Amino acid sequence: MGYTVIKYSESYSNEWNDLVSRSKNGTFLLNRSFMEYHSDRFEDFSLLVFENDMLVAVLPAHVKDSLVYSHWGLTYGGLVYTDKLKLSSVLKILKAILVFLQENAVTTLHVKLIPSIYHKIPADELSYALFVANAKLTRKDSLCIIDNFNKLPFTKTRKESIRRGAKNELVIKEEPDFKLFWDKILIPNLHAKHEVKPVHTAEEMMLLHKKFPDSIRHFNVYHKNSIVAGTTVFITDTVAHPQYISGNKDKNESGSLDFLYAYLINEVFADKRFFDFGISNEEEGRKLNEGLVFWKESFGARTLVQDFYEVETANHFLLDNVLI
Repeated sequence: MGYTVIKYSESYSNEWNDLVSRSKNGTFLLNRSFMEYHSDRFEDFSLLVFENDMLVAVLPAHVKDSLVYSHWGLTYGGLVYTDKLKLSSVLKILKAILVFLQENAVTTLHVKLIPSIYHKIPADELSYALFVANAKLTRKDSLCIIDNFNKLPFTKTRKESIRRGAKNELVIKEEPDFKLFWDKILIPNLHAKHEVKPVHTAEEMMLLHKKFPDSIRHFNVYHKNSIVAGTTVFITDTVAHPQYISGNKDKNESGSLDFLYAYLINEVFADKRFFDFGISNEEEGRKLNEGLVFWKESFGARTLVQDFYEVETANHFLLDNVLI
């Protein structure tokens, strides 16, 4: 069974998006309409894999200095495919991709795997294929996850803070306008703490929200009609993940962030299998922000890891004799 690999072009956008929507491990982040918002920041090198004339897998990617990344502009990347592809097929597809990349003067493929909680059904075939191809583990991030099918209780301290938010008569509103939160809370906080700006501008986020209204939702917290905190949540089939969350300098005293998270976890997204707080790592995963992870764990969250690999394209020969 042979597979043909070609570079993505805009003419394949509908086929790409259709496959992602039917896939067992893809999310709206891998839809071309989402990916294109930062097309000016990355040189696209996404790949399509065909079996005869049928598209069977896609690899969102960009290229820089003879290296292909899947995908540094996204939270996760890697091979996306439907449940019709089984392990032996994925092994052959990875070989075809590595051969194609080598023929196009690419020396190394970097992959940040899609965390398993985002899979609709088990989809770790690529992880095994990378192992066979002698891929090198370069980074391992720790995510804090709540499993709503097996919930752990909030700690006493967290419950007290949530009650404090209620006592302060905080009000949570879902809103389509991201600009107030960006201008009054998020941008000032990121600048003060890290001297950085949000990855997305408010305008970009509002554009993405219009394209994916069910997958991107925004909530603000108010005290006496003044914004004190907020969050932008990315929603997939299985996961709710706050992509941005921030509060003003009085957030600990007012209980605003705890009050907001309790509302999201217990009410808005209680039907999702997982609630993903995101990572608490720095320095390529080798440093852990102990205070941050302690706070997330106080909501009952526990650790899941996301792996990052690099594989030399010349290693494609290692996938030749796997099947016995």
